[in-house]
Amino acid sequence: MANKGPSYGLSRDVQSKIEKKYDDELEDRLVEWIVTQCGAGVGRPERGRLGFQVWLKNGVVLSELVNSLYPEGSKPVKIPKPPPTMVFKQMEQVAQFLKAAEDYGVVKTDIFQTVDLFEGKDIAAVQRTVMALGSLAVTKNDGHYRGDPSWFMKKSQEYRRDFSDSQLKEGKNVIGLQMGSNKGASQAGMTGYGRPRQIIS
Repeated sequence: MANKGPSYGLSRDVQSKIEKKYDDELEDRLVEWIVTQCGAGVGRPERGRLGFQVWLKNGVVLSELVNSLYPEGSKPVKIPKPPPTMVFKQMEQVAQFLKAAEDYGVVKTDIFQTVDLFEGKDIAAVQRTVMALGSLAVTKNDGHYRGDPSWFMKKSQEYRRDFSDSQLKEGKNVIGLQMGSNKGASQAGMTGYGRPRQIIS
């Protein structure tokens, strides 16, 4: 990867807006969850954007996180021992995490791109992906989530209703309000369109 010099003008404005989206309080919550979910073996990052980026950069911590949400024997991501040191291997590891997160149910719009993490372009997007993964884990409630359920918002779930045949037949007898009413005023005695109103005195 090429070294990138400082950005100027509009590029710098855009980058500073992206950096302002980073949430330090959310970082604390996510770090707490990742350590609780994966165990103390993953360590803890230095506080701040850069520390968070460096901690997740090689993809191993993220891979352990997504693997911990699956039962033993069906882990979706292979974690190399020792952790990868070559840049393309690290990026490949992050890409494997992203694929596993999508398979777990994280929607594409919530998933960051590898360069967002690797080059530090948008660490807030990384936070959003981990947040979405946590929300899904809490919502699924399959026994693999470890940590405080109040750390994440539960996603809404469908509420299926099953109606019997007799209930469905009864519904056909009701005239919906969208169709108008069969009670009250009618158009009986109205003149046709385009004709003047007949006023008889």
